[in-house]
Amino acid sequence: MNKSQHTIDLALKSAGFESLNDLQRETIDAHTKHDQLLILSQTGSGKTLAFLLPLLCNLKQDSTGIQALILAPSRELAIQIETVFKSLKSNFKVLTCYGGHSMRTEINSLTEAPAVLIGTPGRICDHITRGQLDLSQVKQLVIDEYDKCLEFGFEDQMKFMQIELTGVRKTCLVSATELKEFPTYLSFNDPGIVNHLGNFQEPDITYYNVAFTSDGKFERLFDLLCSFNGELTIVFCNFREATETIVDYLNSMNYEAVAYHGGMEQEDRERALIKFRNGSFHTLICTDLGSRGLDIPEIQHVVHFQYPQNAEAYTHRNGRTARMKANGSAYLMINKSEDTPDYLDVPSTAYTPPTGKNTPLRSPWVTLYFSAGKKDKINKIDLVGFLGQKGQLQKHEIGLIIVQDRSSFVAVPRKKAKALLETVRDQKVKGQKLRIAIAK
Repeated sequence: MNKSQHTIDLALKSAGFESLNDLQRETIDAHTKHDQLLILSQTGSGKTLAFLLPLLCNLKQDSTGIQALILAPSRELAIQIETVFKSLKSNFKVLTCYGGHSMRTEINSLTEAPAVLIGTPGRICDHITRGQLDLSQVKQLVIDEYDKCLEFGFEDQMKFMQIELTGVRKTCLVSATELKEFPTYLSFNDPGIVNHLGNFQEPDITYYNVAFTSDGKFERLFDLLCSFNGELTIVFCNFREATETIVDYLNSMNYEAVAYHGGMEQEDRERALIKFRNGSFHTLICTDLGSRGLDIPEIQHVVHFQYPQNAEAYTHRNGRTARMKANGSAYLMINKSEDTPDYLDVPSTAYTPPTGKNTPLRSPWVTLYFSAGKKDKINKIDLVGFLGQKGQLQKHEIGLIIVQDRSSFVAVPRKKAKALLETVRDQKVKGQKLRIAIAK
């Protein structure tokens, strides 16, 4: 067994995978034969792992500079790539930079160069212009969702970065659509191509229309959500104000939901996703910001509270469910007194949720907040040990753990949360006295 294969086997095992899929296998093989590589594949196909595994094989333990740069069009996708890389449990430092994140924290982290730098084009350019980034040792460049980088207007930033990337030997572009022409500023002339767009299988989604009258839309949504019995659901709106109004209404009905939109502070957005991912909330109310970059395979239902702006937006919203070969359902709320947009293919099957005395199902989990994280030398093992020994929780009672730079979040049983907080109130985590509370 060669060194690269051994590295891949260890990384796969660490990430919890038994084997590679066809896309990943072909990408790794093509990476050994081509310095320029184009991966064409739909979201949810395992493309992140496909480009990370060969990238990992080419990292050098004795290098002190940034060896690989990965660009992504959104902060959510950048964070997702970082999560996958960390799941491989390598010894290489990774840092993610994006707008809305603390610039000071990023600058401090850059004093010791990471082996892998992930970021949005705008934020990486900010660091370059401030003189905080040395990209001269970067040997590998990956641009994920390159088509979206162009769509979002990042071409000038990518051209600007290319001036700094003087040592790149391997370039990989990832796209969900065919590229009409290759970017000249990347010297991307005759790449190896791994094309799996033709292998795309339509997701197993069942579509429904949910009719309502003009004055009964919120009540119908409440009944609809109650009928899902706690299964993970995303409700899409067109405007930030609508998400907040819906959350307020549902809370008044004792139905717990969390909002997610571009008007929220980045920290609040991250906390909303943490509480949704770990099951503390069953329902996420969001704008189309949530139609891209959210890789949560367990989402069972998508609800269109407001009509999407176009057919493409409708497709991307629906794509949040039925992921990883699972099935799902999508519901289009239809006003009986209004015409639907021409670009929408209205589902023919009607769904009428039970009305009347619906009782919201509360999640059995809540999220604990700890006022320390990676920068304070706190890790997941520390929190598991603390909650098990000092908090007297069983292993199965400790849910998803997220450790950030200066804070951590852990899902724990709702019925034990109050007593748990009393038990650990005066206890220290790894010798540190921390603030521990239910996450807001």
